[in-house]
Amino acid sequence: MSGKEHSMNYLGIEYSVKNMPALDAGFIPFGVWAKAYLQEADRPFKIAVERDHGKITVYETRLRGEAFAAANERFAERLVKMLLWSAGGFRIYLQGDDMIAAHIQDAYRPGGAREFDAGFAFDMFERPLEVVICSADAFPAANEQPIRVGGHTNGCRIGFDAGGSDRKVSAVIDGETVYSEEVVWHPKTSADPQYQFDGIVAAFKTAASKMPRVDGIGVSSAGTFVGNAPMVSSLFIKVPRERREEVKTIYDRAAKEIGDVPIVVANDGDVTALAGYMSLGAGCVMGLAMGTSEAVGYVDQDGNILGWFNELAFAPVDLNEHAMRDEWSGDIGVGCKYFSQDAVSKLAPAAGIALAESLTPAEKLKEVQKLAESGNPYALAIFDSIGVYLAHTLSLYEMFYDIRDLLVLGRVASGIGGDHIVAECRRVLNEEYPALAAKLRVQLPDENFRRVGQSMAAASLPDIR
Repeated sequence: MSGKEHSMNYLGIEYSVKNMPALDAGFIPFGVWAKAYLQEADRPFKIAVERDHGKITVYETRLRGEAFAAANERFAERLVKMLLWSAGGFRIYLQGDDMIAAHIQDAYRPGGAREFDAGFAFDMFERPLEVVICSADAFPAANEQPIRVGGHTNGCRIGFDAGGSDRKVSAVIDGETVYSEEVVWHPKTSADPQYQFDGIVAAFKTAASKMPRVDGIGVSSAGTFVGNAPMVSSLFIKVPRERREEVKTIYDRAAKEIGDVPIVVANDGDVTALAGYMSLGAGCVMGLAMGTSEAVGYVDQDGNILGWFNELAFAPVDLNEHAMRDEWSGDIGVGCKYFSQDAVSKLAPAAGIALAESLTPAEKLKEVQKLAESGNPYALAIFDSIGVYLAHTLSLYEMFYDIRDLLVLGRVASGIGGDHIVAECRRVLNEEYPALAAKLRVQLPDENFRRVGQSMAAASLPDIR
């Protein structure tokens, strides 16, 4: 819905929105509300998140007075969660309001509201998540360590893209793709990591057979990584914990099947952003893939990755307390329910489209896409609503990332639906966020980029001297 400004109030904070998603009238965009909240906030509050190798991200903000106790708690808790899922870490430092800090500390305790988040951090770093309430003197300094990755084209390289439904591999010689293939596979349903290992090795060997030698291997893979080790990844979601070591070493072991070859593994979202950087020749690129879930990556102005989680599927988007609950994390209003197949399933009933419960989310998406391609206005309204979600959410993401180009990818963004998402997003940005619209290009990559850009960018990861 667009046109006149809608004035709204949440927890005593007045905010206004010109465009609401037509199929979700209860949507409370976190970014819009947060910026309204901050207008009269004057009490300094600091958050720091520490991750591996002493890397620390610091975020300085403000809280309102005691009359806004509920809004203060909500703002601080959601902001901490946003930082935890964007930057990632095993320790959160809070300074400026001990009562608010204690509330957040309680949420991340075993049995607390954010127990899932704490558990994810444990799986990632193999140490318990700590929430530290500290004085101004004890608050840590920022220590960002951007990492230069990729962009290397010399030599004979394998680029491998491990997706949840297919795997892509390219053979690349001096920057030119001489062979590429896509193979359907089902890693998310296999409890035996030998299945994934055999698939990875088969892809590597196929690409290797198309070149005189292999100088390096680059891998784009779903998940969060320490070095080349997948610490948490949906590709291995069925693998039991007692076989975790096999998963952590899977890519390094697969490379040894090819020989003594350097291998670099990176998150698929970051590789998407890197591919954007390589094709656009400019930095500050965010890649956002709408598929089974929301996958995000980012490279800075120099084409460096930040070493952040970028797991925005679990980051807050919507403050509506009746928003759809994510079954995995147990939280409401998080990104995976707004920028994925689940978003389409969620909005279909509001559009008057009945989808059989027996269908998988991917099958439901296909049904809606068929209707959209035939010009069904109710199906198109679903993608329009996602476009509105996206525009308002970009006003949130820009509080944490300097974004000049947004590449929208994934199955949800394919076909006419993707065109509608991007067009509606651009329209809302122009109407409500003209300054952001002036600096940010929202675009759908071309088909060639979508098909082979990922594995080609992956191939460029190792620095072969």
